[in-house]
Amino acid sequence: MKKNLAAAFLLIGMMAGSLALAGCGKKTAVEDADQETAVEDAAQEAAVEDADQKAADEAASLIDAIYVQERTEDTDELCTQAKEAWDALTDEQKELVEGTNADPDYFGRDTGDAAKDDPRNQDEIGEKEILVVSFGTSFNDSRIDDIKGIEDALQKAYPDWSVRRAFTSQIIINHIQARDGECIDNMDQALERAVENGVKNLVIQPTHLMHGAEYDELTEAVEAYQDQFETVKIAEPLLGEVGSDAEAVNDDKERVAKVLTKTAVKAAGYDSLKAAKKDGAAFVFMGHGTSHTAKVSYSQMQSQMEELGYENVFVGTVEGEPEETSCEAVIEAVADAGYKKVVLRPLMVVAGDHANNDMAGPEEDSWLSMFQASGNFDSVETQIAGLGSVKAIQKLYIEHTAQVMD
Repeated sequence: MKKNLAAAFLLIGMMAGSLALAGCGKKTAVEDADQETAVEDAAQEAAVEDADQKAADEAASLIDAIYVQERTEDTDELCTQAKEAWDALTDEQKELVEGTNADPDYFGRDTGDAAKDDPRNQDEIGEKEILVVSFGTSFNDSRIDDIKGIEDALQKAYPDWSVRRAFTSQIIINHIQARDGECIDNMDQALERAVENGVKNLVIQPTHLMHGAEYDELTEAVEAYQDQFETVKIAEPLLGEVGSDAEAVNDDKERVAKVLTKTAVKAAGYDSLKAAKKDGAAFVFMGHGTSHTAKVSYSQMQSQMEELGYENVFVGTVEGEPEETSCEAVIEAVADAGYKKVVLRPLMVVAGDHANNDMAGPEEDSWLSMFQASGNFDSVETQIAGLGSVKAIQKLYIEHTAQVMD
């Protein structure tokens, strides 16, 4: 954009210079008029481009203003303003949107029909509530398949309880509200709603993978409302207790390892994991990674795979924490083991941004691109599917809920 403006002003300067030199030779009136018109056109084009960039920058500024983790009294209005500013842009202007976190995909990317979702923010809850707490995702299809899938399964399993939703990421809540007009409660809103509705028995079921930072924030939020209910119970996340070291495994990790592997093998078209191994295929399950002490859970999942005899299954993380789970380390491990075919699949409850971009995206730093660029493999395929959509995983959440109810 700045290059275009510079070129336009350079053209104007050159034309002005040519006009100044016209006295050295003979110029017709038509030539003079043509030059003046060209100068005016260039100036007008530069002004239009400047106006386009200004409009795009205003939209980007509003997007950045709602890309925050704290909800304020201005959040709802800012969400509305951001969408209105985006809708007022032309297609060309939308491509110019760029900010600290803003880009054309914020509003422009098609992630599915949000109307198929249920924010579960209804009142008239009753005395017994199951509050399903997730980090959240702005990918509509993934939210419906993975998060709503778990919520629906819990509601079916416990028809006498009201199932409600809360997200711990305000950034994602704002994104969905601004883009789709769907309002999802954060933790404080959901807990206040429960209090106002006279809930007596509250069960909180996190959809988080482990006892990590998000789980810690959840428990802290609940503590402030502890005396507002007769009973408050927090169920286990998917992988259960963390354990003391990388070798510590449990029944939850074993079940998740078996279900995830079986599902991935079937989706890849193999009859069994052994058949995939015979074909030279390895499965790489990509988690998020964390600096939290719970990061040992990823090492434990690798230990669990090995304990089950899953030699051609590898666990990695986007963040590369623990270090042995970085993309580079996993590529080296898979190549050293001699596998020539790779299937990438998320070790995540929700197949959202990380699965679509960090794992399967076209950028050169995605796992798909890095595995391909290594030159070690004949084929690299991706499976974009979250754990939340798998029936056996939903059943495990139901059992975790039952354990605290009992």
